Amino acid sequence: MKPLSTAVTALLISFLFLSIVSCNTVDTFEKNSEIPKHQWYHNYEPEISFTITDTTAVYNLFITLRHTHAYAYQNLWLFVSTLQPGDTTFRKERIELTLQQPDGTWIGSGLNDIWEVRYPLFTDVRFRKQGNYIVKLKQTMRDNPLLHIMNAGIRIEKVKS
Repeated sequence: MKPLSTAVTALLISFLFLSIVSCNTVDTFEKNSEIPKHQWYHNYEPEISFTITDTTAVYNLFITLRHTHAYAYQNLWLFVSTLQPGDTTFRKERIELTLQQPDGTWIGSGLNDIWEVRYPLFTDVRFRKQGNYIVKLKQTMRDNPLLHIMNAGIRIEKVKS
């Protein structure tokens, strides 16, 4: 029996790997909106929409935020507005994201001068309705624009049972 060529072996390994990976479902949704020129004005409200089809599953929801090390504050105040399927009015809640430890070190993961934080918004929640949900994020800090914020968004993870 003749040994397989390196190219054929590599092709078979790649095919096997892709077959295994494609069998797994991705139970995570993340969408981030770029803050133009890293200047978040009060009138700019990133809007993220997502669809829920499985109302029996349990989810964790996070606010995602990317900022530079030049961001001037230890925190960020936001209005988080949510609209459920069938509703006509957004439900608004004000929350504070803590971005620094008391000693001044940034919370989250950093690469060079860029920091990313995932702030838990809801944990172990079930969506009551199937359909399209909308989340709006609005910064409510005194600065207008708020400088050095790069992206803001939402991450949803299905909890494994």
